[in-house]
Amino acid sequence: MHSNGSETRQSETELRGRNIHNLVSHRVETEMTLLLKPITRLSLFQTHFQIINNNNPRARARAISVSCSWSHEAHKIVREFDPKIPIEKAITPPSSWYTDPSFYAFELDRVFYRGWQAVGYTEQIQEPRDFFSGRLGNVEFVVCRDDNGKIAAFHNVCRHHASLLVSGSGKTSCFTCPYHGWTYGLNGELRKATRISGIDDFSINVFRRDFGLVPIKVATWGPFVLLNMDNEILQKDNIDTDNVASEWLGSSSELFSLNGVDTTLTYVCRREYFIECNWKVFCDNYLDGGYHVPFAHKGLASGLSLDSYTTSIFEKVSIQSAEGGSKQKEDDRLGSKAFYAFIYPNFMINRYGPWMDTNLAIPLGPRKCLVVFDYFLEASFKDDKAFIERSLADSEKVQMEDIRLCEGVQKGIESPAYSTGRYAPNVEKAMHHFHCLLYDNLIN
Repeated sequence: MHSNGSETRQSETELRGRNIHNLVSHRVETEMTLLLKPITRLSLFQTHFQIINNNNPRARARAISVSCSWSHEAHKIVREFDPKIPIEKAITPPSSWYTDPSFYAFELDRVFYRGWQAVGYTEQIQEPRDFFSGRLGNVEFVVCRDDNGKIAAFHNVCRHHASLLVSGSGKTSCFTCPYHGWTYGLNGELRKATRISGIDDFSINVFRRDFGLVPIKVATWGPFVLLNMDNEILQKDNIDTDNVASEWLGSSSELFSLNGVDTTLTYVCRREYFIECNWKVFCDNYLDGGYHVPFAHKGLASGLSLDSYTTSIFEKVSIQSAEGGSKQKEDDRLGSKAFYAFIYPNFMINRYGPWMDTNLAIPLGPRKCLVVFDYFLEASFKDDKAFIERSLADSEKVQMEDIRLCEGVQKGIESPAYSTGRYAPNVEKAMHHFHCLLYDNLIN
């Protein structure tokens, strides 16, 4: 469900120093890393990195054959859901959408390596030489701001022998590989390659041109940093902010500003939760129109007027909102209205009272995900430590309740007793919309 704060256990400095990459890299299962390679190498890596050698038809044919077999199996699973059936008669996606390894690999390629994806915040790269790193699917990335103030993003992989260059976040004038010392500028250019004498046809200019960091298109909207790995986007020299807003938020973009989603908020802290469930289980839970709130979140339910709950559907966004229901003056955390926005495929923005928090659901495998919560607060409340601690403690309670729900659902999905379910048409419109968007991404 939608968060409204979580109890602080570490200092703000420690929390902001942590990074998704460090946590994910130790938890992603080795077998899933191997599993992902056939599909992602064919589509993402072939077009984006040109790793497959076009001069070796036999090797290329083998790669295509393997990928097609995975793709064929995944397509069969995708077609078990029919988005054309109206919600009143629709059947939910089958359990294999949440458990099947081939579907998961296919999903990463079709869903997460296309379009704009939220990965961080402008505050993380506020000053020249600031950087942060992370992971999207099996793509390692780094985002930085150079000495001229320009924001850039690259694959966080050395071009020599594939070592990761950096982890976490911080400040640097260059990226130096910890393996063999190859060094790159904040513009991605190769500055130094150690002990490379003896390479045939060596030219330092050619080396710098051909062995710089592989770029990723980056843009910002409001306080958010977005990445896009589409090959067509990569070819564009300039990214128009209005186009980014249109592609990412569609016709709903103005509603975010009107509801206080902007750069005036102060960053408070980050919370990260490893959950033993498919990433879509967490999203489904968020998108049930408050259906589960009175049963699973008694405390939260008392602060909302659930009868006022509404859901609005846009191109790739769904917005749920409800009036505040608390009569207690000291409980001003939720305020008079709660605004819950889901941005396809995995980013959630929650604005309530003086708070904003965001939730990013990162897939780690068919049965595991990492959900990252970042909390922001109106500047006038930033020194009210008692209010902040109380709000974060209330949110932590909600998150623990949701984690128990999601992990229980995942176990139920894997049971032979369950295959598909039904929608509650009056409340689960956003969930149905999410599944239809997934189908469209996966089938086209």
